[in-house]
Amino acid sequence: MVDFRAFSGWRPQTDKAAEVAAVPYDVVNTEEARALVSEASDSLLRVTRPDVDLPDGTSLYGAEAYNGAQAAFERLLSENVIVQDSAPHYYAYAQQMGDHRQIGLVGLASAADYWADRIKKHEFTRPTKEEDRMRHIEAVRAHLGPVFLAYRAQEEIDALLGRVTDQSAEVDFVAPDGIRHQVWPISDVATVSALTQAFSSVDALYIADGHHRAAAASRIGRDAEASDAKGHFLAVVFPDSALKILPYNRVVHDLQGRTPESFREALQENFSIEEIDVAEEPADRYHFTMYLDEQWYQLVLREHVLPDANDPVARLDVSVLQDLVLAPLLGVADPRTAEHIDFVGGIRGLSELARRADATQGVAFALCPTTLDDLMAIADAGEVMPPKSTWFEPKLRSGLVISRF
Repeated sequence: MVDFRAFSGWRPQTDKAAEVAAVPYDVVNTEEARALVSEASDSLLRVTRPDVDLPDGTSLYGAEAYNGAQAAFERLLSENVIVQDSAPHYYAYAQQMGDHRQIGLVGLASAADYWADRIKKHEFTRPTKEEDRMRHIEAVRAHLGPVFLAYRAQEEIDALLGRVTDQSAEVDFVAPDGIRHQVWPISDVATVSALTQAFSSVDALYIADGHHRAAAASRIGRDAEASDAKGHFLAVVFPDSALKILPYNRVVHDLQGRTPESFREALQENFSIEEIDVAEEPADRYHFTMYLDEQWYQLVLREHVLPDANDPVARLDVSVLQDLVLAPLLGVADPRTAEHIDFVGGIRGLSELARRADATQGVAFALCPTTLDDLMAIADAGEVMPPKSTWFEPKLRSGLVISRF
């Protein structure tokens, strides 16, 4: 059973929440981050991306960057932009993107659960990125960006969160990207106790996004006592029924010497191919939308190459495309290192695929999104997904609730 607990969080003053709350540090570059903080002097990006206030060319992985993060965070604390709640809380957190609304719960997850595989993973992590996150966490002595976790939905937890979120939110704003964010601090002792008890019956949590943050935090907390704040890290847990996964599409910029005609011929061994007049997202598993030479096509996998339905990795659409097209026909042997492939989040739409393919006379593929069931099955089996298999949207904002140790 998992250890998920309430804590005395550090939060922006209510009238500062929209300004402090920041996009994840790794979805913007230096120029984009500087543009964002120019409109929000107290943005947490000054802490998570200290390069915005450092000279051009300063290493993100040097002492100057980590010292800059520490100084920026200490300023927010000393000026009471961010203050601590006096008693242990959970925090209900809702996000709305268009018609999609998801409600999760902010609390502390356990490093011990991470090492015991009660917090399940589906991606490899890179040691250099883990080290960077460890140094950043230790520099500010805080967890600023929550790990995004999922669990199999439970009616009791849904009901408890429903009663909380039926009330007016303490924090409620629409970010510049159009996403609405709402926060309800939960301090009522009975509700906190009921939520803790409900999560004690959850068998496992699944990392949806934030593998490097979780690994770094768990390395820091590996030797901590169960009651030590260092042994726990900031997380938002969502029921699997609430989450939305978008496709992670592919654009390849080199046909490996083939003409568009010969490439289509090579595909016909394993796919039926049909020209389509209007670009549409693929509607079914093993259907792909392809853009090639200014024309859209629908590809459907032929029956003789259908993957083993009992293999949770091989049956993914991203695996089928990699194994039958990207590696053998387009030279993408390792998508982690190949330089002629782009991965494009589904939030960008099909027009972005066409734009990128046209720029290099390449080819683009739109896929059906990976499902939560797929993700959980792979994690339960102790397997890992191919790179860039899931794109969760909307993204969590950093800075709405912070944990310190």
